[in-house]
Amino acid sequence: MKLNFKFSNLCGTVYKGGNILFTPAGSSNADCVLSAVGNRVTVFDIPGDKSYTMAFENRKNIERIALSPSGKLLLSIDEDGRALLINFQLQTILHRQSFKTKVKDAQFSPDGKYIAITHGKQIQFWRTPGFTDMEFAPLVLHRTLAGPYDDILSIKWSPDSKFVVCGCKDMTVRVFSTDPIEGFEPSILSGHREAVLGVWFSIDAQTIYSVSKDGSLFVWKYKTVDSIQRDTTPDSKKRKTNATPADQPLRKWMLTNRHYFNQNHAKVVSCDFHAQSNLLVVGFTSGVFGIWELPDFINIHTLSISQKKVDAVTISPSGDWLVFGSSRLGQLLVWEWKSESYVLKQQGHNHEMNCLSYSPDGQYVVTGGDDGKIKLWNTQTGFCFVTFTEHSASVQAVEFSKKKANVVFSSSLDGTVRAFDLVRYRNFRTFTSPTHVQFGCIAVDPSAEVICAGSIDTFEIYMWSVQTGNLLDVLSGHTGPVSCVSFSPIEGKLVSGSWDRSLRTWNVFSRDSASEPFEHGAEILALAYRGDGKEVAVATLDGQITIWDVEMHRQIGIIDGKKDVGGGRKVGDRVTAANSSNGKYFTSVCYTVDGSCLIAGGNSKYVCIYDVKAATLLRKFQISHNLSLDGMHLELDSRNMTEAGPRELIDDTGDMSDMEDRRDMSMPGAKKGDLSLRSKSRPEARTKCVKFAPSGRTWAAASTEGLLLYSLDDAIMFDPFDLEIDITPENILAAIDDTKEYLRALVMSFRLGEQNVIKSVFEKTPVDQVNVVVKGLPHKYLEKLMKFLVERMDTTQSVQLNLMWSLAILRHHGQFLKDRSQEYGGSLRGLVKGITKLQDVISKLTNGNINSLRYLTTQMSLSSKKSNEGKGALDDVRMDALF
Repeated sequence: MKLNFKFSNLCGTVYKGGNILFTPAGSSNADCVLSAVGNRVTVFDIPGDKSYTMAFENRKNIERIALSPSGKLLLSIDEDGRALLINFQLQTILHRQSFKTKVKDAQFSPDGKYIAITHGKQIQFWRTPGFTDMEFAPLVLHRTLAGPYDDILSIKWSPDSKFVVCGCKDMTVRVFSTDPIEGFEPSILSGHREAVLGVWFSIDAQTIYSVSKDGSLFVWKYKTVDSIQRDTTPDSKKRKTNATPADQPLRKWMLTNRHYFNQNHAKVVSCDFHAQSNLLVVGFTSGVFGIWELPDFINIHTLSISQKKVDAVTISPSGDWLVFGSSRLGQLLVWEWKSESYVLKQQGHNHEMNCLSYSPDGQYVVTGGDDGKIKLWNTQTGFCFVTFTEHSASVQAVEFSKKKANVVFSSSLDGTVRAFDLVRYRNFRTFTSPTHVQFGCIAVDPSAEVICAGSIDTFEIYMWSVQTGNLLDVLSGHTGPVSCVSFSPIEGKLVSGSWDRSLRTWNVFSRDSASEPFEHGAEILALAYRGDGKEVAVATLDGQITIWDVEMHRQIGIIDGKKDVGGGRKVGDRVTAANSSNGKYFTSVCYTVDGSCLIAGGNSKYVCIYDVKAATLLRKFQISHNLSLDGMHLELDSRNMTEAGPRELIDDTGDMSDMEDRRDMSMPGAKKGDLSLRSKSRPEARTKCVKFAPSGRTWAAASTEGLLLYSLDDAIMFDPFDLEIDITPENILAAIDDTKEYLRALVMSFRLGEQNVIKSVFEKTPVDQVNVVVKGLPHKYLEKLMKFLVERMDTTQSVQLNLMWSLAILRHHGQFLKDRSQEYGGSLRGLVKGITKLQDVISKLTNGNINSLRYLTTQMSLSSKKSNEGKGALDDVRMDALF
């Protein structure tokens, strides 16, 4: 079995904080949205209707991201000021940089030469690396400027990249120059009553707009000072403001207008300005956003998204789309303001995911969370396409029907088991017990006619009929909460595990419903059937996985994973990670498709894959390197210990300026997020459920970060030929005739895009090299090759050559195309249509030829028969003449 699984995608989390970006217009990936999800960056490709998460990780949660005007460089900065410089197209880390303080804002200059970074009360200009000249240091500090009395919160460049305007926490707006300019002095514009959150230049750089936290908009104009005012100015002030010679008019920034949003005491949280269309968008703490047209301050829209604050807002380069982010809801919206319609609307679980299940074809994943919601995710696009909210408590288990792929079952702590129809998107059946109980696990038989659920408080297993919804039986025998149940994939046998340290098998379809217990040394937390139904793997609280032969009723193996699953040391732990027993057990297990290996995850940052027969660890995956999560360090830093306890657990929300941030919204006695002890709660790195896809090439984990997908297929379509600069028809033909590099020539012809060159390369490729070329072709060019074959089948008569290329594509890339049938469905249908048309033409031709041959052979037989009859009659005449 292949074990080189790589991170493929992150679903279930669309926005966690920081700013949101649009890719620049004119780039190869235009109209894409970049959002920070923890310590990763997710790209929402709106034109391509898909999303993907980049594989790189920052040390902690990302606070700020910036993209160069060319769309090639991405800078991601975490909450400690540590940054990664990434090649956005290749998703490769180029450089790691520490700015040594928290960065509030970062902006690339319009010409792409510099990047401006807020550094507390200072602003730093760094030179960005180029792609033409070799440089020793990717980032070089160009200049540092100071002046504000408090932190700088926002930065914006002038269109000519010569000036920068800053909004500061000291309620001032300041204008700096990138390079020293003779006679120029930084300008200080004061008048706001609260911190300035957003500042922008107009398209002609003669106007500055500034928005403060209290909901005021100031308009500053760069005007000429009257000569009378120049004469009345004292000599000392003249010397200070001597920015121009005496024969030239003196110009300075002057406040011309004040506007107020008046949103019922709601504070401004986020804002953005589009200079080309003079469009201003502002988000407030009340969940309301407004659109104004400047400079006349005309209100176009004022709408409410939710009851939570709008943390981020960005306008697309065209000015048609607006993107909003809310960290409290984990929501990201793309809205077209002209048509007043949603372009994209995604939201993850408000709390942690508890469970997941793959559909039989592996295309979809259903997840359930502590927020009582059930979400279905498309594994190819990464989008959630339906959400069910019928449950009123935490969802503990979800399961796809093996026979009917359009039915999902779920169990919840609200005392119900529900069945959902994925065709009509409705809850068509609700199963309940005679007395109110909490269900923690479910199992569906292979025929999807019976469903069983285990109870947490009554220690019983309830069985219902899916068709009628009636309660069929109640299985008693466990003396502790039922933690897991599962049906055999082959027979109708049910297996259940409980905290009473026993595993029981039930013959639910026979008259004798007695169970046989299998005793364990610790509480049972999870179990899994092998694909053939002969073995069961059981995970217990002591960190062991026990393998049972169900038919022979004997133990055939045991895996000790206590040392493998042990994670790091938590902030509040009194003992070291090696001596701590907390979390050293598996809470979810699953067999691989072939049954030779077992994947397991638990309350740690590791997911392990074991060989069942050898009981050895084959591979261990670390699901996250995010140090913002608890339990990531093996050793704690003693410098963070204080008299009041660890510094990370001390609650400092009372020092925040906004009442909404200081308010404690948790319920009294709540375990999760309880701030009554005046301590901050940090999420813990762990996995609650792991499952293999039916194809065996992908596995998913419901973790603290979201729904993690690991795959054997490279999600990043890396193209080594992107490094080529001189792609011309002459070089392409030289690659064929001189060096015999047929694969390189084919890829270069696709990038060039000229049909005659592609046709020439296609026809000059030898027949014995077709399989080699197709096997090494990057996935990103498969669609172009298939479209070329479809067009070629309609215009040329090279039947054998076309079929050989088509067969090679299916042989080497068939599984990849099958897993992404939605993305490549059009090309595949065109290829099938062309082959079917070719079959019809050949069948008509062969049928006609066969009929012609039959006619000719019949005519030959008739003519030979007539000639024989004529010859026989002539012989008779001759004989009569002789006698």
